[in-house]
Amino acid sequence: MTRGEVYWADLAPRSGSEQRGRRPVIVVSRDAFNQARGWQSLLVVPLSTASAQAARGPTTVPLAPGSAGLRRPCYAVCHQVTTLDRAKLGPRVGALSRESLARLDAGLRVALDLD
Repeated sequence: MTRGEVYWADLAPRSGSEQRGRRPVIVVSRDAFNQARGWQSLLVVPLSTASAQAARGPTTVPLAPGSAGLRRPCYAVCHQVTTLDRAKLGPRVGALSRESLARLDAGLRVALDLD
């Protein structure tokens, strides 16, 4: 498992406006954590197919169909980065291109105020 890979995940239970249910997520934690024995937690960014996400600004990164194995247009919701146990991950969907990963990183920097 490496940073930038996309997996199906079960994001239940959640509350309020948090992304929930079965949906793709992008692994964003560093590979040293992702590949460490006994390390069960991952940092992920959930994906949404709701076109309303596009209006949320630079913390929402559009991903075209076909990119990273996605069948539909999706939005990486960087302002909802979350910790997830590996047990909640399902099948691998694909992996982001370098360009898409760079756009995702830019969205995360804005969401986390790292610039």
